[in-house]
Amino acid sequence: MYFLSGWPKRLSCPLESLERPLHIQTDPQRAFFAVLFPSQLSIWYCRPSVLIVSYKELTKAASQFGPYKQAEWRPDSTMIAVSTANGYILFFEIPSARDKYLYEPIYPKGSPHLKGTPHYKEEQCAPSLNLEMKKVLDLQASITSLQSMLEDLLVATADGFLHLIHWDGMTNGRKAINLCTVPFSVDLQSSRGSLLGFEDVYIRDMEYCATLDGFAVVFNDGRVGFITPMSSRFTAEQLHGVWAQDVVDGTCVAVNNKYRLMAFGCANGSVQVYTIDTTTGAMQFSHKLELTPKQYPDIWNKTGPVKLIRWSPDSCVVMVTWECGGLSLWSVFGAQLICTLGGDFAYQSDGAKKDPLKICSMTWGSEGYHLWVIDGNSSSNMKSERNSNNEAQSFGILQFQFIKSALTVNPCMSNQEQVLLQGEDRLYLNCGDAAQTQSPRNTLAHSEHSHSRERGPFSGGSLDSQGLSTLLGHRHWHVVQIHSTYLESNWPIRFSAIDKLGQNVAVVGKFGFAHYSLLTKKWKLFGNITQEQTMMVTGGLAWWNDFIVLACYNLNDHQEELRIYLRTSNLDNAFAHITKVQANTLLLSVFRDIVILFRADCSICLYSIERRSEGLNPTASIQILQEVSMSRYIPHPFLVVSVTLTSVRTETGITLKMPQQACEAESIMLNLAGQLIMLQRDRSGPQIRDKDNNPNQRKHLPFCAPVVLAQSVENVWTTCRINKQKRHLLEALWLSCGGAGMKVWLPLFPRDHRKPHSFLSRRIMLPFHINIYPLAVLFEDALVLGAVNDTVLYDCLYTQTSAREHLEVLFPFSIVERTSQIYLHHILRQLLVRNLGEQALLLAHSCATLPYFPHVLELMLHEVLEEEATSREPIPDPLLPTVAKFITEFPLFLQTVVHCARKTEYALWNYLFAAVGNPKDLFEECLMAQDLDTAASYLIILQNMEVPAVSRQHATLLFNTALEQGKWDLCRHMIRFLKAIGSGETETPPATPTTQEPSSSGGFEFFRHRSISLSQSAENLHSKFNLTKTLSMPSGPSVKRWSKDSDCAENMYIDMMLWRHARRLLEEIKLKDLGCFAAQLGFELIGWLCKERARAARVEDFVCALKKLHNDFLWPFPVIPASSINSPFKNGKCKTAVGEQLLKSQSADTFVNMEMDTGISTTPRSRSWLGTISSSQREMDTVSSHGPHMQDAFLSPLLSKVFLIGDECSIGSATDLTETSSMVDGDWTIVDENFSSLSLTQSELEQLSLELASKGPHKSQVQLRYLLHIFMEAGCLDWCVVIGLILRESSVINQVFSIMQSSDIDGEICQNIKTGLDAVDKWASTDCPGYKPFLSIIKPQIQKLNEIVEEQVQPEAFQPVNPSKVPEQANPRAEENRTSSSHGTNPQSDAGSSNASRHEEDKAKTEDEDSFQEGSYDCVVS
Repeated sequence: MYFLSGWPKRLSCPLESLERPLHIQTDPQRAFFAVLFPSQLSIWYCRPSVLIVSYKELTKAASQFGPYKQAEWRPDSTMIAVSTANGYILFFEIPSARDKYLYEPIYPKGSPHLKGTPHYKEEQCAPSLNLEMKKVLDLQASITSLQSMLEDLLVATADGFLHLIHWDGMTNGRKAINLCTVPFSVDLQSSRGSLLGFEDVYIRDMEYCATLDGFAVVFNDGRVGFITPMSSRFTAEQLHGVWAQDVVDGTCVAVNNKYRLMAFGCANGSVQVYTIDTTTGAMQFSHKLELTPKQYPDIWNKTGPVKLIRWSPDSCVVMVTWECGGLSLWSVFGAQLICTLGGDFAYQSDGAKKDPLKICSMTWGSEGYHLWVIDGNSSSNMKSERNSNNEAQSFGILQFQFIKSALTVNPCMSNQEQVLLQGEDRLYLNCGDAAQTQSPRNTLAHSEHSHSRERGPFSGGSLDSQGLSTLLGHRHWHVVQIHSTYLESNWPIRFSAIDKLGQNVAVVGKFGFAHYSLLTKKWKLFGNITQEQTMMVTGGLAWWNDFIVLACYNLNDHQEELRIYLRTSNLDNAFAHITKVQANTLLLSVFRDIVILFRADCSICLYSIERRSEGLNPTASIQILQEVSMSRYIPHPFLVVSVTLTSVRTETGITLKMPQQACEAESIMLNLAGQLIMLQRDRSGPQIRDKDNNPNQRKHLPFCAPVVLAQSVENVWTTCRINKQKRHLLEALWLSCGGAGMKVWLPLFPRDHRKPHSFLSRRIMLPFHINIYPLAVLFEDALVLGAVNDTVLYDCLYTQTSAREHLEVLFPFSIVERTSQIYLHHILRQLLVRNLGEQALLLAHSCATLPYFPHVLELMLHEVLEEEATSREPIPDPLLPTVAKFITEFPLFLQTVVHCARKTEYALWNYLFAAVGNPKDLFEECLMAQDLDTAASYLIILQNMEVPAVSRQHATLLFNTALEQGKWDLCRHMIRFLKAIGSGETETPPATPTTQEPSSSGGFEFFRHRSISLSQSAENLHSKFNLTKTLSMPSGPSVKRWSKDSDCAENMYIDMMLWRHARRLLEEIKLKDLGCFAAQLGFELIGWLCKERARAARVEDFVCALKKLHNDFLWPFPVIPASSINSPFKNGKCKTAVGEQLLKSQSADTFVNMEMDTGISTTPRSRSWLGTISSSQREMDTVSSHGPHMQDAFLSPLLSKVFLIGDECSIGSATDLTETSSMVDGDWTIVDENFSSLSLTQSELEQLSLELASKGPHKSQVQLRYLLHIFMEAGCLDWCVVIGLILRESSVINQVFSIMQSSDIDGEICQNIKTGLDAVDKWASTDCPGYKPFLSIIKPQIQKLNEIVEEQVQPEAFQPVNPSKVPEQANPRAEENRTSSSHGTNPQSDAGSSNASRHEEDKAKTEDEDSFQEGSYDCVVS
């Protein structure tokens, strides 16, 4: 409702004064305020806050009258009455000096402001006033209270008299009434009240209430009452008083005319609010405003008596202050909005307690934007400050600034879903961020009948989640500064309104109006300022599509009018549709295409509004539909807070049969001083057939007599949209009831269109509490939007002692934040309490798609559990079993229960699980539903509730399931959990690790940047074949975990499970999963493989393993190009020119390839390509003896690179890419002039593309190489052969065979490999001929293998230097050419294999060159 903004301001007084101010009072129009000093009266202008005139009493007169005490303005602001301590009343007249101003604006040259503007001077400058004492009245008794009452001044004196004094002709109108003669009773029905009965009773404080026609009084003995004249004559015989029986410690009183409330401050610090029962005339207790010990434990009961109570000008909030200091702000029915006794107001940033602000007088400024306060603290130390000439600081008047909800003054905003706050010069919107995105929908005239969701500028369908996030998004506002030109002549802003889409706002000041578009970021003002200054909006304003509808008074014609302006046209009366209205309009609201007016004669008028597209600008026309007189039911028109047309009706059974009627204007909701009254259309008479008649005829149905729906209502929300899925929420009526929270009037629907039960009510009123003050309701989203005050301390910026009196130190900076709250769980719970479970299910299912629905169920369960489990008395009918049963209807049941339990203290778990079921059963349900994360949460509950053996059993079950599903994070937690159980840490559940876990993105990214080096020569490999662990596993916490206390039985238990899983993966040939498993869980794969070499790590079926790996790693099977099928490898020789060139220089080629693939990323970036080449040449000369072919040898790396650049999988990083391409594109001509003479035929290109196509993804390549390395170290040679076959790299096969020759290998392994390779050969012949070329390359090795298997002699007989092995060593470079994509991106893994083959090449370099020309070569790369 109202929110504090910024820091308070302090007024500086221009006059020298040794006195301190003691009373402040604004005039009825709130344009001026009077400040009383003990012997001085000052009149100030409100905006700007400047002193106009001051009257100083002469010393002689001052001693006669005594110090000034109180001031009261005459209703027309022409006089002020001041009471003094010695019983005098001084009447001051305030003559206005016409056309004289103290301050005048000076405009720069060329400014558009014209001097001829009507009213401009009064609005912009402080007028010149005088103060003249007209009359002195001596009442000869101390004056306790002054009160202006219409044309009279009511004065209470300490001798027990009431004086009625006329403002005019004061002497002859004077009447005195002795309070002892006024009868008092409990209500007005008593035949004759008793008199006060004792002499020394007098009125301590009183205030007149116009709408109750009487005045609320507080007596000096603490009793409170209400005195009303029984007739128009104000005499002792005609007065009658009623008591409030329960109050005996009253201190002060304030009345609220709009809601007919009397707020009595009490000595115990609370405020009791009463109203008058209209039937009996008795004082009826309404509610109480008091601080609770829960919110303010340190200040509760220590505030002292209530000192002052002040209602805001719009009667929506009340400000309370106490003797011990502090301010608190409450809504009209008791919702607390602000209190300065806690938080940053009460404590400094270092924790020291501040003195609360003591207030001796306060008054509200215009429209409630300011509160003027006399600070009792600062005025007490005035004299000491005088010495330091610190006048500005000493004047103790503070101005607090507020922003308020637009609903306070323009309640027609309640059918919007936006929050709009208005300050004195700016607007705060919660939908501004949506306005950044334009959509064509904005330009169209969108009919309100469209059933789609109208929220934000999104043209979406039913539930626009983007729109929802816009409304909830962040905590900041979209702030719109009101146009200064409009503001300076029309301050203050009285009304504001926002359109349905939240894209346009309109504001109304003193005269005229202006509107702003959030899309264009522009204001529109009246072009003709006279038109603006001659219209005064009286009844508020509303948006209808692109039109602004407002009720105003035309000052020229003295005529009430209803006007409609088009937003897109210029702001001018020429473009407006104007309808004359009979009486003054007080309230205006729009429902679909109907405008509803509430007028000062207590009648309600309905108009239909229609869009007409005539000429350039569309216009709207208005026709009167119906008038309803309410004068029988409304005692005073000012009491009507809001009037709304709704589609809500009580017979929901009808709407089921005829859903089209649900969208009609069915009833009028009237908030009469907090009582919600409903007038429904009367359908009891004969119904006219709709088909024959004009559809407008139906609108003329009369209304039934009013029914009271609810009491203490502050705001009402309803919508005219239709959503068949969420009928409960959209056809409901939402009420805000102040301190009592909210209420919803919910429709109850029979299920599946069954006939409703006769005993079942059609609607039900459900109350629920929320923690925020509601400002808007999002109907479909089951959310309440609001705002909340927050504070920021800046006192640390002012450290000097001189700065202690700074307001920035004394007060925190106040800000307003957006907030929202879910209410669905409250409603579901209320339905369950009332045994309406079926309705609760219908409602819940309609909202199950909301993103926070799981949270709703959790909140409901949690709140019921907390209440019932902590209750001291036994609960006769507990709700928890019902709630538990209700939640089981939803798939989120298991998560809801466990989340609730984890957030609840352990002591309540038994009570919870007694209702929802055994946690062991729930755990098993989670496993069956494959919901492992939830099962893990149940495990923590089981660990606390069961013995360790049960926890271990369930943990093992979960661990095995997590291993099977590859949930590695969960596996890691389970390992830790099992260890915790084993080491006796059963009390506390294991903490979640904070170290970064390796990503489980389906690969071994974990090892990506580690150097896996295969650079040992074959001998080195042979020598350490016994496998002392050479490859370090990741050295994270997981490794330490394995090595630590490995003898522990618990570790053994976990290891056994891990070994079992690894064995299963190997048996099922899931190498990819095995790699992930080892990498993620830090499993010592090499050590385990060594042990399992002859068991699980054997390859039983090579063909099956090959197929499985192809499938697993998405590796394509090799294919034979169409051209080579016709001439399949005649004599094993290849006839293509490029192939021959490559083969001629095979040994040199090998080196260049290695330099290219492994050297690029390691050579310094500054080295030129040619420099690299020349150094390579020098090295090559030592390696190769084929000098003449050197030039040819360079073609192969360049050529292979050219084709590799196009292969996106082959590039490791951006730097590799740029470097490679710059080499190729930049200087290739320097390297070889004959390059262009190489021409590729169609078939060669096909071969190249086939070769590229037969590569798998780069990631798979890295993974396969890593696995190859692991198997090589573990001595699982059969797996190495399988991976070598997949990669089609003969160097791998060579390595394996050289190991088999040179080390003590089990004959069984050799036999297995031989059998396997034979099987692969057979399979390749029949099913996969693409493997044949590669198998023919490694044919010599296979023959060797056969010899090894047959002879089984010692491996020394087979030396690696063997003529028959030369092709084996040379040829892999052609292979490498094909697979260089992998080497380019993973240089380290490749360096090893190339080094190994080079080592063997060194032995073979003396061989004859002809050996390259024979043998079976696979020449598909060129």
